[in-house]
Amino acid sequence: MLDVTRLRVLLAVARTGSLTAAARELHYAQPSVSHHLARLEAETGARLIQRAGRGIRLTEAGRLLAERASDIIGRLDAAAEELAAHVGLQSGRVRVAAFPSALGTFIPRAATLLRREHPGLRFQLTEIEPPEALKLLRAGRVDVAVMFRYDESPPDDPGVQTVHLLDDPSYLITPGDDAGADDLAAHAESSWIAGCDRCRSHLLDLCAEAGFEPRVSFTSDDIVAVQALVAAGMGVTVLPGLALRAHRHPDVTARPVPGSVRRVYAAVYGQPPHPPATEAMMEALRESL
Repeated sequence: MLDVTRLRVLLAVARTGSLTAAARELHYAQPSVSHHLARLEAETGARLIQRAGRGIRLTEAGRLLAERASDIIGRLDAAAEELAAHVGLQSGRVRVAAFPSALGTFIPRAATLLRREHPGLRFQLTEIEPPEALKLLRAGRVDVAVMFRYDESPPDDPGVQTVHLLDDPSYLITPGDDAGADDLAAHAESSWIAGCDRCRSHLLDLCAEAGFEPRVSFTSDDIVAVQALVAAGMGVTVLPGLALRAHRHPDVTARPVPGSVRRVYAAVYGQPPHPPATEAMMEALRESL
């Protein structure tokens, strides 16, 4: 059986990239870190680290084990927190991961409701996009992940349970003096403003359905900057409704994009009943809308 302490040492080495830094993070002596790694290699029968110049790096086997160890340690730590809350050692905590426009709209209201109803709960929040939020949820590093999908397909992991919160429509954003052209195809020759390579995929799909490939001239995930560029006549874009609720530039026009809706969910891991703090957070999210 793999030793949990040694798995924590491997994770520290993976995070820091050196034995010295891992020892400092764990408050161990460096020989102790080396000893734990050597014992872990003996237990697994695999070489986990190798020299790389003056430093070290994980082997393929080491990276695989570190990835699994991250999930294992995360869930162990989450279980310890839940048990401590149940037996009264502490009042408990709830950790939430959410995407930016959710943070700018309904998440603060949910946090206020949670604090009012359960003042003893510690609320921790991480701003992160859905794919990374799902990874944190699987690893037990957050209790609730607020995420979205542009289709109705279920999560790939059957252990992830989702609760639908709202449907968030998309809007074509054009300069405020744009008198017409209320569909995407009318802007086939326009410059477009898009998010990062991963985030722009929905925009590319919408434009493909309209029969053209957009000429992306500017890239930004900042909804304030994006709308300022549109207002200045530098291009057009598509934004979700939550982004407009979080910030609306006075000099842009927003028109609904027919049939384009992203579905916003709160995701938890495992079957109910969930820990009391998680249930309280889910209830606050539902009431905040």
